[in-house]
Amino acid sequence: MTKQQILSNLIAGGVVPVVRTATAEAAIRSIEALYEGGITVAEITMTVPGAIKALEAIAAKFGDKITLGAGTVLDPETCRICMLSGAEFFVTPCLDRPTIEMAKRYSKVILPGALTPTEVKTAWDAGADIVKVFPCGNVGGPKYIKALKGPFPHIEMNPTGGVNLETTADFLRAGACSVAVGGELIDAATIKAGNYEVFTERARQYIALVKKTRAEMAA
Repeated sequence: MTKQQILSNLIAGGVVPVVRTATAEAAIRSIEALYEGGITVAEITMTVPGAIKALEAIAAKFGDKITLGAGTVLDPETCRICMLSGAEFFVTPCLDRPTIEMAKRYSKVILPGALTPTEVKTAWDAGADIVKVFPCGNVGGPKYIKALKGPFPHIEMNPTGGVNLETTADFLRAGACSVAVGGELIDAATIKAGNYEVFTERARQYIALVKKTRAEMAA
């Protein structure tokens, strides 16, 4: 998959699921359920026990059918290991230049975390493909994205934190190119109950919401 295809897939879908589960098996089953619901992008965080094995399993099963990413990547060494395990994009919770450089070296997509205007611009200048604005929900949510897009209309932003079915449309209207959804999409209680079909239905709801919102914005 080329870098442009990876980036296009991340933006086209509108929703990047942040899969942060207690086991690798739960991460795999959650992504399978999301895929059934039409979401073809997934980010497995490095906080998942056995995260590398989960990346390898999803990459082997789905190939290019799913644009697979690694999240909570804190250093270039982890970035490279994830890359070799099948990850095509990388998400960091903070601004780490060596990790950005590693992703760029191999023509992969990088979403470094940033919050303040200075961090957002620094991340973009350092080579970010999309800036992950985190934790966005704690500092104003959609209003904060709209405020950032004022001076930075050229910077692609992916808000993380505070994103759910009630706020997704507002984030997109505020200028976000896509949104990252964690616990509101993949939650521990549903996994514990073994009700993975719930994730499939939620996936359909998010996709429908993104399509409806973008159609209204284009009208």
